[in-house]
Amino acid sequence: MGIASAIIPCPPPGWPVWRCRCRQPAWLTWSAWQTRPAYGSAAEKSGWNSLADHITITIHRYSGVVMDNQTGPGEVRVLDAFFQRAQLHPERIWLVQPLAGGQVQELTWGQGADEARRLAGWLQQLNLPERSTIAILSKNCAHWIICDLAIWMAGHISVPLPPTTPDDAVRRVLEHAEAKVVIIGKLDDWQRVRPGLPSGIPWVGMPLAEPDEQLLDWSSLQQSCEPLAHAVTRDPAELATIMYTAGTTGVPKGCMLSFASMQFAANNFLRLFLVNDQDRVLSWLPLSQVMERQFIEMQSLLSGMTVYFAHSRETFIDDLQRARPTLFLGTSTTWHQIRQGVMRRAQHRVLDAALKIPLLGRRLAAGMLEQLGLDQLRFGVAGGDVAPAELLEWYHRIGVRLFQLYGLTENCGYSHVGRPERLRPGWCGLPNPGVECRLGEEREVLVRSRATMLGYHRDPERTAQMVDAEGFLHTGDRGEIDTDGFLRLTGRINDLFHTAEGRKIVPQPLEHRLLAHGFILQACVAGDGLPQPLGLLTLTERAHAAPRHEVEQELEALLRATNAALPRAEQLGCLVILDEDWSPANGMLTGTQQLRRSVIYARYHDRLGDWSVRGRPVVWAD
Repeated sequence: MGIASAIIPCPPPGWPVWRCRCRQPAWLTWSAWQTRPAYGSAAEKSGWNSLADHITITIHRYSGVVMDNQTGPGEVRVLDAFFQRAQLHPERIWLVQPLAGGQVQELTWGQGADEARRLAGWLQQLNLPERSTIAILSKNCAHWIICDLAIWMAGHISVPLPPTTPDDAVRRVLEHAEAKVVIIGKLDDWQRVRPGLPSGIPWVGMPLAEPDEQLLDWSSLQQSCEPLAHAVTRDPAELATIMYTAGTTGVPKGCMLSFASMQFAANNFLRLFLVNDQDRVLSWLPLSQVMERQFIEMQSLLSGMTVYFAHSRETFIDDLQRARPTLFLGTSTTWHQIRQGVMRRAQHRVLDAALKIPLLGRRLAAGMLEQLGLDQLRFGVAGGDVAPAELLEWYHRIGVRLFQLYGLTENCGYSHVGRPERLRPGWCGLPNPGVECRLGEEREVLVRSRATMLGYHRDPERTAQMVDAEGFLHTGDRGEIDTDGFLRLTGRINDLFHTAEGRKIVPQPLEHRLLAHGFILQACVAGDGLPQPLGLLTLTERAHAAPRHEVEQELEALLRATNAALPRAEQLGCLVILDEDWSPANGMLTGTQQLRRSVIYARYHDRLGDWSVRGRPVVWAD
């Protein structure tokens, strides 16, 4: 194998050696992430920028896989990387799957490749038309990734569905995608989903699927099929997957992503985060969401990192402690809830005060991170919804380098991400390599890159609305770009509403203010046509455990503080405490925990007027 060339300067003077997470070959003496100055120091701000400007090629030669920093022909193809790793390191642990009773199953690269090849062989025996669509319906698990690879090996197109999809929506999506096979895995309620599956196509059950006589048993399939000897060669321009997303509108759209687009994004993410085979990740967000698929599946295939899976929402902290991830992707809601868990164990005012004392703060933060399983974390990433600036700042205070990631399913989740060397809490960061960004009408964020989708499946009209003649993707997000090129999102264009006086209300900044309080789990600002907007809230466990009068006092103080910073016409009239949480299961949230405002507004529309005229700062909806 050849050696990619690189121009790598010496580290800036005075930079201390940081721990290296890869086994360096002798010819690579130094890399960007081996050294690190104190966070926020002058050395970091000046030295790091010059370093980043001079690295022209980042070399990854982990476990015999060579990758360069070129685009196009120089990008590594995921199937090639997978086959090479399975051949060179068949005994190395790849996937760690938790089972019932606290047990785990460890799958090596060799085992994963063998099972994928056998499923691919079975798919080819079906003699399906070339590039048929094969659906995957499962929560995150090891065999989700194995099945996805098998579909690609056999020359077909994978169609992942969110595991919380209702049965009627499952049927609509499978019919729209013209799925020829559906693969079922770990689900919370198989009997709820089952009626939505068409009876005229094969159903395959992964190892963690609930037993069903109509499901083809995984063990039987594996034993009866010979492994596929030679995978079908996939052209980068081919359609790799159709990812259905209802987004915040609730209307399913099938985003067609090519191998070229996915590999372009994955190779660049690999360089941005300098992922290597010593990294560990915990798969938490649905793999049917593009950011998790890029961050977990694609990165593991290219880098060789180990993937741990979460068993359930209830075991999340145990799963974190088992994995001790070096990289972790969550929504801002995920990071908010982790912080809420910390706050439950300590009064937040006392904790904040302690963190400001240098020695005590460092020891306290180190202990907290160890208890959470985040003590080995190199980077934390907040994807999906925009993370409030104070949330990012809080994590940086306790030693977690948490950055905002911005992207859409329509561009493989690849657009902007915060940079360690140029952090600006509240901003999405600079455009990723190969991304152009500008503002259109109504300050809509427009982005263009090789990660852009081929279009919406069987919907050319909507495709033309989303991607213009110049190739720019119309995101639907309103934003601003500063003179350095940093992007900040200011809300969805369609999320704006007007009060009875005609005052324009942008809900997201108000919601971020509310979510900073330890009693608030979820927040949605509503009030189209009302005299004043109001805040719809759900409460954290900490708030539920507190006396009602204490909750009211805290929220009244929060309302006063929030309104004090706002013009009178934009001030919140009241805060409404709801008696139900929002989730993807009840349709209030997307799979990445974003608010489905139209659904929330419709649910409470008839009661908003009554709540707003009660004349109380805090209203209980029960």
